[in-house]
Amino acid sequence: MCSHLTRRRPLAARTTLLTVLSTLALLFGFAGHAYADPTPAEIEAQIDAKWNQIEPTVEEHNAVRIKLDLERKKADELTAKLKPLEDEVATTRTQVGIYADYLYRGGTLAGIGAMLDANDPTVFAERLQSMDQVARHFNGHLDHVLATKKELDEAKKPLDAIIAQLDALEKEQAARIQVIKDEIAKLDQLRLKAYANGGGIGELAPVPCPTTYPGGAAGTAIKYACAQIGRPYVFAADGPDSFDCSGLTKSAWLAAGVSLPHNAKAQRGVVASVSRSELRPGDLVFYYSDLHHVGMYAGDGWIVHASRPGVPVKMRKMDSGGNIHSYGRPG
Repeated sequence: MCSHLTRRRPLAARTTLLTVLSTLALLFGFAGHAYADPTPAEIEAQIDAKWNQIEPTVEEHNAVRIKLDLERKKADELTAKLKPLEDEVATTRTQVGIYADYLYRGGTLAGIGAMLDANDPTVFAERLQSMDQVARHFNGHLDHVLATKKELDEAKKPLDAIIAQLDALEKEQAARIQVIKDEIAKLDQLRLKAYANGGGIGELAPVPCPTTYPGGAAGTAIKYACAQIGRPYVFAADGPDSFDCSGLTKSAWLAAGVSLPHNAKAQRGVVASVSRSELRPGDLVFYYSDLHHVGMYAGDGWIVHASRPGVPVKMRKMDSGGNIHSYGRPG
């Protein structure tokens, strides 16, 4: 009897344990489900963190685009310089071809026959001299076309190298763009999930933009930037219907007659530095140690900027997100 009870107790204990674990799993499962859908604020924080990883790649893409444009311009200039040389090679080849065709059709044989038929030694000598001149002329053309072709081939080597480099960069950029697009699509899915119940991103311009008007070129630039509030963020875009961060500042200052590169780090390199206390609307505020984000100061501690996909151009407090690197003034 004792032996029988001993055998059954472990089974009963296991059954009880499984029942308890199942109950706990159900309880914690439902509790976990209650927290499975993060709040819009939590999703926004996740998106901000993810975008801080993506935006440097976007700005790097803009920098490579600048390099590609410069290299393509070099290639076009070199092609233009080589055009006269290519034309000369083509012309010389044509001339040599005409003479070769003349020889093929019997020019030399006809000349020799005429020379042998001449009974007058003087005529014979003149014809022989004429044939020698023609031969020298032909050889001169041949030497010239070979020398010109060699010169052309040497001159084209840098062009061929540039074109090969451009092809490689463009293929690399195409792959990078696809990665960026895939990441942005993921961010869009997060946003759809976050705002499926009608949540929003808040007021785009909580205060007047700009808060004060500086006048001059800075006034033109900041008014342009403020006028874009509500337009969508699109990476590598610089208007007129969509912008990324450096595309907005580039277009705003271009409206004021000042040319800036389409890259936050490059913009930092070409604008004058100002201190925080010297800031006025129209100045640029650069963020992060690698300078992968830029906004435009709108006054009273506010900036207007294009932040990331899914968020339109908007105002925000200058210190509310990201570590400020420095401040700059175009013009």
